[in-house]
Amino acid sequence: MAVSLRVLTLSRAPYYRWLKEPITKSEVIWAYRANALFDAHVDDPEFGHRFLADEAREAGEMMSDRTAWEITSTMGWWSVFGKKKSRKGTKPAGPAVHDDLCAFIDAHGVLRHRFDAQRPNELWLTDITEHSTQEGRLYLCAVKDVYSNRVVGYSMAPRMKSSLAVAALDNAVRMRGKHQGCVVHSDRGSQFRSRKYLRRLKTYGLVGSMGRVGSAGDNAAMESFFALLQKNVLDRRTWATKDELRIAITTWIERTYHRRRRQLALGRLTPVEYELIMNTPATLAA
Repeated sequence: MAVSLRVLTLSRAPYYRWLKEPITKSEVIWAYRANALFDAHVDDPEFGHRFLADEAREAGEMMSDRTAWEITSTMGWWSVFGKKKSRKGTKPAGPAVHDDLCAFIDAHGVLRHRFDAQRPNELWLTDITEHSTQEGRLYLCAVKDVYSNRVVGYSMAPRMKSSLAVAALDNAVRMRGKHQGCVVHSDRGSQFRSRKYLRRLKTYGLVGSMGRVGSAGDNAAMESFFALLQKNVLDRRTWATKDELRIAITTWIERTYHRRRRQLALGRLTPVEYELIMNTPATLAA
């Protein structure tokens, strides 16, 4: 060993220090911090290093924003909004993590979607929309039961994190209970592909379904609800604060959409009337 050290012109003391501790404590700390930042980046690729640092600290890995920047820049973990977009087109959607359980091939060989349910809590749809206020954007994630078109869960937040989709799903389960095998269909947004969201689906015994790029009517039934919301609430006026818009959205969903707006597809009944007439409370909770 002494001959090897002389040939390699290495000092003996540093070598034995390395032999005793090949991985330093600082390297271990760096690795744990990097792992926490990577987990946050995978779940929310829109986040820059400051938001990623917030998520890492919430997970128990304390670090400064500067340290988070050094790690993410070294590893090349950039926000999808941080890089200049190509003029050739937008960034493609991420890979699907579920089969598309609502798709079928029509008589002309075209991939289409069928959103039908014979009973409550058989098929839920979910998606995210946004609207601007003078304080900044407010994001809404909603979950709709296809059977009655009732919005069974929703959440709102100033940032489009994976926790937004998780909170809406939690709200739906609190309202309707756990339903083993209920299909939850979404697009391929990163929030619905995040590990937090996938873990929650598994915990509740729900079955994920995810549309494909270029398929007709990928989530049209959910988009129609958002179009109504846009027309009846979001575009009606300029919103000064996020809380003001939050209250307006909640009021429209709970008072107008659920209890006053009659739908042709439901036999000119409201979603609440349709569920009360077609099902007993026991059936809804079953």
